[in-house]
Amino acid sequence: MKKITLFSDGSALGNPGPGGFGAILRYGTNEKIVRGGEPHTTNNRMELRAVIEGLKALKEPCEVTIVSDSSYVIKGINEWLEGWVKRNFAKVKNPDLWREYLAVSAPHAIRGEWVRGHDGHPENEECDRIAREEAGKYKEGLNT
Repeated sequence: MKKITLFSDGSALGNPGPGGFGAILRYGTNEKIVRGGEPHTTNNRMELRAVIEGLKALKEPCEVTIVSDSSYVIKGINEWLEGWVKRNFAKVKNPDLWREYLAVSAPHAIRGEWVRGHDGHPENEECDRIAREEAGKYKEGLNT
């Protein structure tokens, strides 16, 4: 299996409000950027959407290290998801996205890695910039 690093970040202006996400997929020296947003959403939804859309961009099963500054996403993947599935996502926020994550992550071997946000991590900073840029497009009405 190819070893991929998926760096991701999400942003919502107002939380809820206009939101954006950014992801960088890296395989060796090759990189692909995935970006997008929604007109009315939350930060956590955009954090998770970045991971989902990054995984959707993969064309074959891979070993994926997801690098994010979102404790919600990383703990969800590494610690909480198994229990949430057993409870059928009862009392879990964003069950629609977590179910989508399960579907798109199924072919891959996934490991989540948390990094401190806004701490100079180059890829995290770039994903944050992309996410805020995408959210700004919705705020300005450029993506409506």
